[in-house]
Amino acid sequence: MVSSSEMKPILEKSIQKVEKWVESHNYKGYEPFDGLSSFVRPLTFRNNFVERILQQIVRQSPVNLRPLLGVHPQESTKGRGYMAWGYLTMMKLTGEQEYKEKAINCLDWLIKNKSPKYDNYSWGNHFDFTGRGGTYSKHEPIIVWTALIGQAFLDAYEVLNEKRYLDVVKSICTWIMELPREETGSGTCISYFASRQSSVHNSNMLGAAILARAGEILSDNKYMHVASQAMKYSCSRQLPDGAWYYGEDPKYHWIDNFHTGYNLDSLKCYVESTNDKSYEDNLRRGLEYFMKTFFEESGRPKYYHNRVYPVDSQCASQAIETLSNFSDYDGASLELALKVAKWSIENMQDESGYFYYREYPVGIKAKTPMLHWAQATTYKGLVTLLSKL
Repeated sequence: MVSSSEMKPILEKSIQKVEKWVESHNYKGYEPFDGLSSFVRPLTFRNNFVERILQQIVRQSPVNLRPLLGVHPQESTKGRGYMAWGYLTMMKLTGEQEYKEKAINCLDWLIKNKSPKYDNYSWGNHFDFTGRGGTYSKHEPIIVWTALIGQAFLDAYEVLNEKRYLDVVKSICTWIMELPREETGSGTCISYFASRQSSVHNSNMLGAAILARAGEILSDNKYMHVASQAMKYSCSRQLPDGAWYYGEDPKYHWIDNFHTGYNLDSLKCYVESTNDKSYEDNLRRGLEYFMKTFFEESGRPKYYHNRVYPVDSQCASQAIETLSNFSDYDGASLELALKVAKWSIENMQDESGYFYYREYPVGIKAKTPMLHWAQATTYKGLVTLLSKL
């Protein structure tokens, strides 16, 4: 058993180290899927399959191939959003105005660096990406990053009491409301992409969560209705054991750690924002499945429901955040969050402060310094855990 008193100074030291690393690197780093930024991309002839091979070679290699392939550290909208989110929590915990200034700087940067492709606020990657769902270009916004960044702006509105942040949230919600939606007899799925319909559970539920939370603050019934229909879609498709597939299309039939965490956080946010009690059983079953499935006794997070490797920093960071968020719902979740945090700090944090990307079998570690993936998400997760102690 890991005690809160034992972990608190360890958490504080770890948070300070990763915070210093991110700031000393000017909020720039690599990302798992940035391989198409390489100068060898023209050799793929823009073939989807070949581009995915290039991307996966860069992503999966235990050795950081990016410097050899001309891939440089870049800014990250997601990284800035998570750091702002973490700074706001640290401000509440410590009362230090330095954190307020840092949060404002990150939020101002996000306002200036919204996607240029839409009038309303939305965000995407700073690089092209090709995946199972197709190809989308840099700055092409997706609901996942936009909804998560929107939650940071809502926190800023509530903590700093500045209306301009709520105005950004209104714009975000307008963008989400204009996304394609899959209409079914059992709910509606908000699209992952703005340019075409792509039905994925975590993105749908993240969109529902921000619409519900904003809808409560703004007393907007249209937001609430779309959020309700989106949650109906995903909760009616939850598996009997409490799990969710990534998506309903057979090519998306996998179950993983951090997307399940997104689903649970989103559903909890929705229930708390709407007081809709009809999904409490979904929430209970989902949390039970998450806690019993994705963690080893040591606290090491598993990537998939049926496979440990690769042990990924995103699974660790999201697990710490989700388990911390549910500490008022299930007391055992806080103890598990502490175990995951302890394992992550002891096994994945470099002496210089940053967290490693992945651990592969036989102790091989990919130590590539990412920005959003591993640093900003872990910072937010650890700070959330600290706030619950």
